[in-house]
Amino acid sequence: MELKLINAKGADAGAVSAADTLFGREYNEALVHQLVKAFLANARQGTRAQKDREQVKHSTKKPFRQKGTGRARAGMTSSPLWRGGGRIFPNSPDENFTEKVNRKMYRAGMASILSKLAADGRLKVVDGFSVEAPKTKLMAAKIKDMGMSNRVLIITPEIDDNLWLSSRNLHNVLVLEPHQADPWSLVRFDHVLLTRDAVKSFEEMYA
Repeated sequence: MELKLINAKGADAGAVSAADTLFGREYNEALVHQLVKAFLANARQGTRAQKDREQVKHSTKKPFRQKGTGRARAGMTSSPLWRGGGRIFPNSPDENFTEKVNRKMYRAGMASILSKLAADGRLKVVDGFSVEAPKTKLMAAKIKDMGMSNRVLIITPEIDDNLWLSSRNLHNVLVLEPHQADPWSLVRFDHVLLTRDAVKSFEEMYA
């Protein structure tokens, strides 16, 4: 299949041939959902912790006498039934959120995402992408000239200092190398801009 090629002004500059197995396959929504969910889950850190009834600092004195009060029996205020008591099944700091994704599933999911981006017109190709100086204003103007004022993901094989420094202060712009591209980044950006070399890199990795 062919991908749309644009110039520095966002005008149509022809087309770039690409592998059908990577950019022209049928969209598998269930697989993409599983891929994105697993990626976000694997990025989580088990930093939350709760206390059980043994760890809560409470007096072990019996709150009130066993009989005659009309209330339910209680042995200590650290009981999970009491406000401020410990949790029955507390979250631990070493909690594991990882989900396994097979290599074949990951490759098929990435191909499905790229195919959907190409079909929806959200994926475009340029010969190369660079800025003359490490200035955020130059980067913002270059992206605006290309007609992509919304959220933009730029994927290029080589990220120099000018490109990195000029893009890091733009909250709606992310610059990655092909091996750094992940399912969540490809899905959440409105536009994905690839260089010619990035297309070849994707074909070598996933096609």
